[in-house]
Formats: sequence, structure tokens, C-alpha cells
Amino acid sequence: MPNRKAAQPISLAVVKTACSNCNLHELCLPLGLSHEEVEKLDEVVSARRRLKRGEHLYRAGEEFNSIYAIRSGFFKTDVLLEDGREQVTGFQMTGELLGLDGISTEQHSCNAVALEDSEVCTIPFSNLEGLSREIKTLQHHFHKVMSREIVRDHGVMMLLGTMRAEERLAAFLLNLSQRFTARGYSPAEFYLRMTREEIGSYLGLKLETVSRAFSRFQEEGLIAVQQKHIRILNITGLKQLMSHHPRN
Repeated sequence: MPNRKAAQPISLAVVKTACSNCNLHELCLPLGLSHEEVEKLDEVVSARRRLKRGEHLYRAGEEFNSIYAIRSGFFKTDVLLEDGREQVTGFQMTGELLGLDGISTEQHSCNAVALEDSEVCTIPFSNLEGLSREIKTLQHHFHKVMSREIVRDHGVMMLLGTMRAEERLAAFLLNLSQRFTARGYSPAEFYLRMTREEIGSYLGLKLETVSRAFSRFQEEGLIAVQQKHIRILNITGLKQLMSHHPRN
């Protein structure tokens, strides 16, 4: 990656992701920041961290110091229940943020685990707070991000409380489709990084129920499934299922 300041010697401090040069900046960052403001944000991003599949970014109970912007890869967040089971609380992909769970108590309330080899930008929260007070656009952006997390949590509760199993899976696939589309990928064809069991944990469904729902969607021509590769054949049908309309 080219260095913006040619006269500066190359060092470990320089070999990091600069927000101004990152092709994800439109997803991670608010639009409308000036060049000078983005350069200030570059200084806040302290390092880049790579994780192997299955590696923890952080664990529940650890001290909260930073939030993380996912530069590449895919993560899940989960909590350990009293009976020893893991409850998946979310899936996060490229261009999204991790670590917001630690802001209120200054301790992480969940685990964050890489579902594939991944890379994140580490953003020390104390530095970000200081910069947010200086750049109101940035402050507004992170308020929106935190609000979106609250709305998403509310949506999951509604999904678990009111939807049948097939409606839950349809909502899950449509949500992934929308998020992949926002990143310039195909809305109809993608690879699931998570297992059926992890999907079931997130949706409040047993593994067998998730498998049956996938099979029925395939039989009815809504999707084509080949192991973890998903192709949505009838996105309108999935949406109709969500709105309780009969499918043709």
C-alpha cells in the first residue's frame, strides 16, 4: 500500500490501514468528512490485526479498550449460557464494527470469534472519543452506529418472538443479501461462513429445524444450496414469505 507521506521512512507504525486509502471507508466512515478530518482519523487507527479462523478477537469479561472495524473476513459474537451452551448474538462482516458491547460497562459482554481468516482495524476508544468531540460529523456517525445496533437487537427480539421457523430463516437470508449488496457483492449468491448450528443458535431454532427449512426452500425453488454456498432463486418469494403472503 503506498504511503501518503513519501518522505517518511517506512516503519511498523506506517504499515497500517489508513482510513483515507481504505476501500471500505464509505461503509465504515461518515460521508462528508474533509480530507484533513480523515487524516486525523488515520492517526486514531492504531494498528491492523489479523486473526485466523476460530481465533477470538476478544472474550466476555475482558477490559474494553478499543472498537474494531472489520477490514476483511467474517465474525460471530456469542455469550456463554449458564448451562454451558453458546448463544450466538450476531454475525458481523466486512465494513462493520465490533466491540460496541463494551462501551457501557468498560468490559466486553460477549465473545467475538473469527469465522474465517480476517483482518480488523483497531481503534482505541479513548482516542476516538476525543476526536469525536472535535469532529461533530464523526460523533453523529457513531451515534447512528450505536442506534443501529439497538434497532438490530430489537429486530432480533421481534423475529424470535413473532415469526415461524421458515420466516426467521427467510429474514436471515434477506438480511445477508442486503448487507452483501451494500458491499458491492451479489445479492443473490453468497457463501455462508457460519454453520447451520450457529444459524439455529442465532435464530432460536434447533439444528434439525434449520436443516428442514433449508430443504423446503430448495424444494420450493426459493434457493439453491450446495453445502455452504447459497443462491437465491426467488427473492420475491422469500419476501412474500416474510409478509405472510401466499407464494405462487
